[in-house]
Amino acid sequence: MKISKHFFVLFVVCCLASCSGKVAVIPPLEDFDAEKSFSRANKMISDKDYSDARAVLLEIKNRDLSKKIAPLAQLRIADSYAKEEEFEKAVAEYRKFLEMYPDHRHASYAQYEIAMIYFNQIEGPERGYGGAAMALAEFEKLKKDFPRNPYKDIVEVRIEKCRNIMADYELLVGEFYIKKGSYNAAIQRFERLLAKYPDYKKIEQVLLDLGVCYNKIGRGDKAEAYLKDLLGKYPNSPLTEKARKELASVKPAVK
Repeated sequence: MKISKHFFVLFVVCCLASCSGKVAVIPPLEDFDAEKSFSRANKMISDKDYSDARAVLLEIKNRDLSKKIAPLAQLRIADSYAKEEEFEKAVAEYRKFLEMYPDHRHASYAQYEIAMIYFNQIEGPERGYGGAAMALAEFEKLKKDFPRNPYKDIVEVRIEKCRNIMADYELLVGEFYIKKGSYNAAIQRFERLLAKYPDYKKIEQVLLDLGVCYNKIGRGDKAEAYLKDLLGKYPNSPLTEKARKELASVKPAVK
């Protein structure tokens, strides 16, 4: 006859107890206080003890039977990486939080933090285009997935900055092509810029550059249209004098 494993262990304990003449007392499992552990982890993060804090937070995730503190522990793991400037790991942990708890009250915060990690890496049009594009995508996702997010006003300002940096880059590349004499390539950049960023802060410069490029390739009709557009819409622009001179040099179309 087979004896179960649990019965065998109990039998051995009883034998040992009888041999010693004492009653064996099996200690209960230690109670785990998730809230106290969470407070301790937060203190560690404040003290920049990030690695130890994450160990405590992982224990909370594994042992919090109520599941009330476990989501917050996951979020703080992401926060700890962000504070430590381990940005790739932070983004991965914020995304993990969103996958595990998409309807959590702090889900919009996690999405916002992802966007801000990319936004804070923007350094200027030459190097910041990639960061601006990624930040813009994450801000747009925040607006789409969490339309009632508490960051609405600041998000709109940051979206505008991202778009301006991306447009600055397009302008920079287009003007580089002008210097090389690659006017058709420049025109493609400028016209794409106009289509994607109609509210760009330097739109007068784009219109002037387009007028110059079309004039250079002998498309006086197009050059005239862009230059007149600049003069009509932005009469007080500091570029109007250049636009008038360029317009005066446009050769009439051959009929």
